[in-house]
Amino acid sequence: MKLGIIFCFGILLLSSFITDQNSDLEKSKARGKEIYTDFCVTCHRANGEGTAKIFPPLAKSDYLKNQQTESIYAIKYGQKGKITVNGTEYNGMMPAPGLDDEEVADVMNYINHSWGNDYGKMVTVDQVKAVKK
Repeated sequence: MKLGIIFCFGILLLSSFITDQNSDLEKSKARGKEIYTDFCVTCHRANGEGTAKIFPPLAKSDYLKNQQTESIYAIKYGQKGKITVNGTEYNGMMPAPGLDDEEVADVMNYINHSWGNDYGKMVTVDQVKAVKK
């Protein structure tokens, strides 16, 4: 009987933790969508598909999926030089939008979980702070 009560209590705690994480991710994505609309949509488009051979796609992007740290870096400090996304080479410049670490995390969470992307766990402010120039 005691074991059953302890098991049920454990399940409740675990489900509460998971719900809080999902809730935090949903809030971050909502903030990230606003930031994306303000800073990113002009080049990467509302659907995340970018502009062919000029601005790389974020939707279903192999670069974004496999290069999370580099993607955080690009949002935080800007991007210059060649990158290959989904087999297409891009050699442009993305200026740093001047976002703080929480805003970078929020926009990463939005793009990581939009347009069919499902790229990992929630990006945290601590992860963004760890990315140095």
